[in-house]
Amino acid sequence: MSEKTLKKNLVDRFLDGVEKACSKLPPPAILFCWLFVIVAVLGAIFTLTGVTMTNPATQKEVISQNLFTKDGILWFLNNMVRNFTGFAPLGLVLTMTLAIGFCEESGMLVTLIRSSLRNVPPAIVPYLIAFIGTNGNIASDTAMIVIPPLAAIVYIGVKKNPIVGMLVGYAGAQAGFSANLMIAGTDSLLQGLTNTAIAAFIGNDSIKIDVTANWYFMIASTFLCALVIGYVSIKIVEPRFGEYKGAEEDSTAIQITPAEKSGLKVSALAAMIFIGILLVGFFTKVLSTKDGKFVGSPLLAGIIPVLFLLFSIVGISYGIKTGSFKNVKDINKAMVKQMSAMGAYVIFCFFCGQFQGLFNWTNLGTMLAIKGANFLKGLNFTGIPMCVVFIFICAGVNLIISSGSAKWAIFAPIFVPMFWILGYHPGFTQLLYRLGDSPFNAIAPTSPYIWMVLSVIQTKYDKDSNIGTLISGMLPIAIILQVIWIVFVILWMVTGVNIGPGVGYYMQLPV
Repeated sequence: MSEKTLKKNLVDRFLDGVEKACSKLPPPAILFCWLFVIVAVLGAIFTLTGVTMTNPATQKEVISQNLFTKDGILWFLNNMVRNFTGFAPLGLVLTMTLAIGFCEESGMLVTLIRSSLRNVPPAIVPYLIAFIGTNGNIASDTAMIVIPPLAAIVYIGVKKNPIVGMLVGYAGAQAGFSANLMIAGTDSLLQGLTNTAIAAFIGNDSIKIDVTANWYFMIASTFLCALVIGYVSIKIVEPRFGEYKGAEEDSTAIQITPAEKSGLKVSALAAMIFIGILLVGFFTKVLSTKDGKFVGSPLLAGIIPVLFLLFSIVGISYGIKTGSFKNVKDINKAMVKQMSAMGAYVIFCFFCGQFQGLFNWTNLGTMLAIKGANFLKGLNFTGIPMCVVFIFICAGVNLIISSGSAKWAIFAPIFVPMFWILGYHPGFTQLLYRLGDSPFNAIAPTSPYIWMVLSVIQTKYDKDSNIGTLISGMLPIAIILQVIWIVFVILWMVTGVNIGPGVGYYMQLPV
């Protein structure tokens, strides 16, 4: 038995253990049911033991609440529906999904990707695939489904191993999930959870972060992710898989038709007209602040409706031009199809909303934040080392719980106030979470999309591939990207450059 085979077997045994452990986790909705019960029991215990703490933001005593009392029952009866409908990510994600759905159902999204991947020099193919994959999160989970198979076709076209192409495409879409040149659904989803945690801590919604809180850093991170993923794939991943000996893929699969080209031109024209209208509104101070600034402007505050209109306009324009949308009934079918796929997410939002509502009502999040902050101060464990440890905690949990919103729904009520007490801006805490949440997405066995990629590879390129093949191939990408991203954020902090419009690293608690 060679050393290479021995190592592969050891990796497989380790991954089998991880897969077995992860398979025992309940679905997200059931997980939050259990968390709801745990929080209710802890709240009752803290209430009966009389634990109290002082909130440094309000200087008031904080005590836990007991669900198993008359007040607790009345709270639940009066707030169950509100916990669901008021769950911040629900409306934001459904709105963005509907808008992106027009681009997907019309065929514009796939055509745009195929158009971008044509006639690319072999040396830059990995970097371009990683760049497109990283930006693919503008279409949310669609990128994980669409980009890897197209990447495999492009790799064959330049005489590279298509399996590596699928891994690079998947790593870009998953490991670089937080980064993007534009504001994406991830930004709106996490922002909603962060603002809910802020409001629960200070007792009102007077302080909020914008959806652009991490935008500057994420724009720069888009190029960082593309460079790291592309370089590691060339130097480490490609040599592991060697030369591909299979049949040639049909090169016409990435060609675009004249009708599709015409559709892209029309959608681009529609986008430019819409952006021109926005610019006119901004510079005439209809969509800007009174002194003409972007930060705090109606344009920034309404970025989600703006993106909804933009994607709807370009998607529908493309669909009408290419004939994929022949009438309003086709447009309606596209909306219905997109929303029909969101059933599992809506169920998750219902149960997660109940958990988060109870967590805030019992004051456990505030109490844990105060206790944790005091503990870290006592150890004198703050600053950059604490930030790095927090990133690694998020990365470790990410291997077990693949849903970014599920993890942040648990972490935000604890860590946003905790870091705030220590002087850090809530937007910066959110950024640290995103850095830990992204790179190890690529090797999380609990993600359904990695099994989809494996199925395509086994069917089309290598029937002997297994989950260990995929994860061991992407593990170097995940580890190296995580380390470099941490170094990158530290250097960014040293420069003092804001991470988003008007958002820095530090913020004092309100007096």
